[in-house]
Amino acid sequence: MSNQGQRVAVITGASQGIGAGLVAGYRKLGYAVVATSRNIAVSHDPEILTVKGDIAVRDTADRVVTAAMERFGRIDTLVNNAGIFVAKSFTEYTEDDYDAVLGVNVDGFFRITQLAVERMLEQGGGHVVQITSTLADQANSNVPSVLAALTKGGLQSATKALAIEFATRGIRSNAVSLGTIRTPMHSEEHHAALAGLQPVGRLGEVDDIVDAVVYLENAPFVTGVILHVDGGQSAGH
Repeated sequence: MSNQGQRVAVITGASQGIGAGLVAGYRKLGYAVVATSRNIAVSHDPEILTVKGDIAVRDTADRVVTAAMERFGRIDTLVNNAGIFVAKSFTEYTEDDYDAVLGVNVDGFFRITQLAVERMLEQGGGHVVQITSTLADQANSNVPSVLAALTKGGLQSATKALAIEFATRGIRSNAVSLGTIRTPMHSEEHHAALAGLQPVGRLGEVDDIVDAVVYLENAPFVTGVILHVDGGQSAGH
């Protein structure tokens, strides 16, 4: 078990892109990290524990939190980063699309957040961060995204509800709402078109999101905030 004075972050969807950037960012802050995703590799850093699993499956959340407590003895921050985006016209979504998006974006948030908040209450405090999408509250006719709005919009509402419910018990809850970020999720051939979705005319970078989450981590008077890191999308078009 790690030194009880060391803070510990749990990060979902941690194998690549924003998730991998968040793992590195929290390590720079001196946190031990429990990183989970379906295909995550074993880390050679003794302060990074990796747990393979599909966050949509309830058992994964139980295994991740149990592993965190057994290895490090505490959970100070949970970053709900795992997410699926399926861009289809509303009438073209299939049952499989619905189940996949709701499974990761909503079910994957719910169980692990319950378990982490229980641990935080025992410790006297903590921080929960959701990674959401500006499309949840700023629809774009060029990007059909009802399932993103349904799920990520729900997370944004839940973020505020958690912040209020636990405001006097030492637990903060915030969200970072994204524009389009340069990650392996988007092939390079689509980068120019995707850049045009942002009023600033470029894609965001992983470091933009990591910096936003780190800001929230270091802002003890900030809770219930939806921080838009979206190149101006939330302001309009």
